[in-house]
Amino acid sequence: MMLPPPLDRYYARFEKAISARLAEFAAPKSEKEIFYELCYCICTPQSKAQHALHVVEQLEQQQFFERPFDPTPLLAQREHYIRFHRTKAARLLGLRDQFPAILAMLRDEPDPRVLRAWVATTVPGLGFKEASHVLRNLGYADLAILDRHILRNLARYGVIADPMPPRTRQDYEVLEERFQNFAIRCGLPLQALDLLLWAIETGLVLK
Repeated sequence: MMLPPPLDRYYARFEKAISARLAEFAAPKSEKEIFYELCYCICTPQSKAQHALHVVEQLEQQQFFERPFDPTPLLAQREHYIRFHRTKAARLLGLRDQFPAILAMLRDEPDPRVLRAWVATTVPGLGFKEASHVLRNLGYADLAILDRHILRNLARYGVIADPMPPRTRQDYEVLEERFQNFAIRCGLPLQALDLLLWAIETGLVLK
């Protein structure tokens, strides 16, 4: 491993939690688990990850997968508020209709980048970043989740010049390649370095 300081010290702190989270991603998922991972990634944009996790826990407890209901009031609750809750609630309901097609694509398409492009252009609320996120959580490797925490750290370590989010798919893929090369230099899988940089910013190794 060739982690530069202070990444080496941070990795020693978070290594056990990162390994556990990667094992969780790699574990086989039921249809219901896949559905709720999609729900989570629909809820996360511009909202706190902890809020999205709590909302998904509530959706599971109320059996949204089995018996759909309007989740707008749940997303609007102050203790776990999800921004643009009306739009995202509609997208959660729409996800149920799309879910069979999503399962079929996950089953039939082995290439994670083809899958990502399909998800990003087919599932409302999931752009390139969110599609990368959900696929990473489902065990697909080497997909970068270029959120603000990651971009800020990539700029800090000289991997990119500017932490501004990519505007196009081409921009995204260029930054992703630079992130991948940085991970290789550090001697870590991309998804492990992603979790490390996110933990440095937030203090948490979340999904």
